[in-house]
Amino acid sequence: MATLEIKDLHVTVAADGDGTQPRQILSGVDLTVKQGETHAIMGPNGSGKSTLAYSIAGHPRYTVTGGSVTLDGTDVLAMSVDERARAGLFLAMQYPVEVPGVSVSNFLRTAVTAVTGQAPKLRTWAKDLNDAFERLSIDPSFKERSINEGFSGGEKKRFEVLQLELLKPKIAVLDETDSGLDVDALRVVSAGVNRVREAGLTGTLLITHYTRILRYIQPDYVHVFVGGRIVAEGGPELADTLEAEGYEKFSGTSG
Repeated sequence: MATLEIKDLHVTVAADGDGTQPRQILSGVDLTVKQGETHAIMGPNGSGKSTLAYSIAGHPRYTVTGGSVTLDGTDVLAMSVDERARAGLFLAMQYPVEVPGVSVSNFLRTAVTAVTGQAPKLRTWAKDLNDAFERLSIDPSFKERSINEGFSGGEKKRFEVLQLELLKPKIAVLDETDSGLDVDALRVVSAGVNRVREAGLTGTLLITHYTRILRYIQPDYVHVFVGGRIVAEGGPELADTLEAEGYEKFSGTSG
């Protein structure tokens, strides 16, 4: 069973070139995500949720100053970004970037080849790709467009989930996948995440501000993230408490 284990993680973020010192964002995060589990991390703006996601993925702006991250016992922090992806880590970004000049179809086939170590057979690949586009209600013409170029916010999020379905990672970190989605797009995206979850091969770390996506994606565990660390944990009922009472009651929690 694949396991992502985060222990006492401390992370700083680089300054914006204005002469200020790096800022401490994460202050001792402990979290274990196992294959087949769904964990929701909820917290207010600025609490460090996205920093956690980018630190796991290896974003160069974030520096780990303490603690460890392992995947099946292997040191993730010692891996390059592409090695993390090949090892089975996947990040769906809050703000997916545009990649002009690289077509969606070429990118997807290259990504699957890199992760699996073998190029998919053309006949089955064409069918798998068409089926994935249909399930997520993405226009097939998007296959020949540059990655995310001219995509709406909702289209970008659907494309992220399409990658998730095709790559079948061990651990998926979804950073505010519900951000900017209308109700119809939220349902389509959530259904895609649920298909991956139901296969039982992927552990999911779902980062969000709001409970609305949790009406469609049922978490096994909910973690409250405040001040760069987890201050409370529970089952799905904890999300209901947050919806009713907000994060203020947790702001003074000592852990």
